[in-house]
Amino acid sequence: MRLGVLGTLTVAGALALSGGPAMAALASPSPAAYTCSGGQLNFADPPSSTYAPDIPSGTYSTLTITGLCEPAPNAVITVIGNITVGPGGVLDAQGNPSTITVGHQVIAEPGSFLALGCLPHPPGHFYGHPCGTSLVGNPLDGIDPATAASQITVNGNLTADGANTVVLNGITVMGNVALTGGGGPIPWAIKLNTIGGNITISGVTPDWVGLVKNTIGGNANLSNIHITDPTDPTPTVQITLNTVGKNLNCSDIGPYLSGGAFPGEGNTVGGKATGQCQNLQSGPVT
Repeated sequence: MRLGVLGTLTVAGALALSGGPAMAALASPSPAAYTCSGGQLNFADPPSSTYAPDIPSGTYSTLTITGLCEPAPNAVITVIGNITVGPGGVLDAQGNPSTITVGHQVIAEPGSFLALGCLPHPPGHFYGHPCGTSLVGNPLDGIDPATAASQITVNGNLTADGANTVVLNGITVMGNVALTGGGGPIPWAIKLNTIGGNITISGVTPDWVGLVKNTIGGNANLSNIHITDPTDPTPTVQITLNTVGKNLNCSDIGPYLSGGAFPGEGNTVGGKATGQCQNLQSGPVT
């Protein structure tokens, strides 16, 4: 036992004396945490809102959002741990194209705004979410909405509890997506995402909800969704063109629910479609 300890000490001493690459590797600093704060969201006149300084390219241990924040255009950001959007914080990563890789979780806390991903409309369709416009409606310079796109990957889960706004467009979540409670005047568009596990949307009251053209490895559990768009005489939740690996379960959704605007649209379900979604399959109900 003493020989093992002595051997370890001897190797450590040799590294310290050598000053070579091994010592440099040991001395490499760990990525720092990054907090974006500042800016102000003006609900009375959204385009007059002011953003905090852009989040720059870099590798961070964690990323915390407490202000009105967006990544720099074409930023490449790696977060080793979690991204957390605090109460009232805004992460607007749906205007500027960026590459964001998250090692663990994305967490949106009560009252927060989480908007991830932008991509062009697919040819002949209009369910993309082009880059080039901020969450508050301002055009962004130097971005071609016909070609620009984000690459956002979350290697864990994405959860939002009581968030004001959730917008997810063309991102990849390796784990589960859970959106529970919350809502506000901005539509919740969940489009063209790849989700490895389950997606759950429950107890939300946003302006609008659309679950469109997603690939979901597990179950889609949708319940107690009531949209509040005051400009639409028939406010309609859209659940269409999704590929669900297991079951599509729907209940207490309204005021109206649609599986598509055109004949033949629907959802491809590997298991069963139940409740209000029983007739929203593109093939026979199983």
